[in-house]
Amino acid sequence: MENVLRPLIVLGSSVLITLLVGWLVDLLLRRADGRHHETPLWGLLRRCRVPFQLTLGAALLRGSYTHTGLRLVSDHGAGIGRMLTLVLIGASAWLVVGVAVAVVDSVYVRYATNTRDPARVRRVRTQVTLIQRVVIAIVATVAVAAMLLTFPAMQTVGTSMLASAGVLGIVAGVAAQSTLGNLFAGLQIAFGDMVRIGDTVVVDGEWGTIEEITLTFLAVRTWDERRITMPVSYFTSKPFENWSRGGIQMTGSVFFHLDHAAPVAAMRDQLRDILGECAAWDGRDWSLAVTDTTPSTIQVRAVVTAKDADDIWTVRCAVREQLIGWLRDHHPYALPRIATAPAVLPPGDAWPTVNGAKGVGGPDDKPTGWARAPRTGRG
Repeated sequence: MENVLRPLIVLGSSVLITLLVGWLVDLLLRRADGRHHETPLWGLLRRCRVPFQLTLGAALLRGSYTHTGLRLVSDHGAGIGRMLTLVLIGASAWLVVGVAVAVVDSVYVRYATNTRDPARVRRVRTQVTLIQRVVIAIVATVAVAAMLLTFPAMQTVGTSMLASAGVLGIVAGVAAQSTLGNLFAGLQIAFGDMVRIGDTVVVDGEWGTIEEITLTFLAVRTWDERRITMPVSYFTSKPFENWSRGGIQMTGSVFFHLDHAAPVAAMRDQLRDILGECAAWDGRDWSLAVTDTTPSTIQVRAVVTAKDADDIWTVRCAVREQLIGWLRDHHPYALPRIATAPAVLPPGDAWPTVNGAKGVGGPDDKPTGWARAPRTGRG
């Protein structure tokens, strides 16, 4: 009878304590979250209930499994102990990552709630994202190393590796030069405020929005829903356009090539009416002026403003489309034209002389010098 009750008591008590403590901790966190609505930390910590219970249960079983008195445990005690140790290390790493992510997310949410500057919010979001990835990478590396060191064979290998750590470090540094460069570039981007998640950028002639920043690469989402993946070192070594730097408000221009008779004053009034009906225009500024002239056309530039890059594109397209339609319907003479007319030939005796010979006869007679003109090979 004791052989049955003893393992049940040991294992059952470990499971019961794990469930009871997990329930109590979750209850305390739920009450704290209900009392302190200004911070989401307690609610975020409730996500860690599963890794907490797993860590607590593995620790209790690791310390009490030898007291079960089971023959199976006596015969395979080392293997069961190592397995429980591995589970404990993995669950502990999961718990540490969960707590760190909850704390960082809580700080970000409170900052975003109390800050009205979108640029600062995007900067903090970028830094928070990279901090989370760094913490996850460090915890995962330490956990894997701790798991490997539980095996005696790996301890011997670890000793040998430490003996030759200098040479291996040099070799690894040379081999991972690009990876380490991207890693430090990612940290530079996060804390140097060069580019942030949500910024509108132009890289390699492609216009898009920064969608994701990791320690090694950035993902740029283009206007046609494509994703361009670029190493972070690109943004620290090459020039690029950041349209959101210093604020998300944008100023755009629309160019028109028109006839010299174009009614510029009437176009200015029409532009004001178009912007008044355009929801994407933010009302900050607008203008229309002649910025250049050529022998055949004039260049008219319309300047408009909007609250962000998406709206400035909408405003520019609306102004271009509606102003061209207005000119076509009410002032068609203002549209550019190519002047063409029949060529007027000079009198017969005024034809040019080639190689000293004068042309004679009417317009249909070729000058005699043309027959002796050298061929150019072009027909």
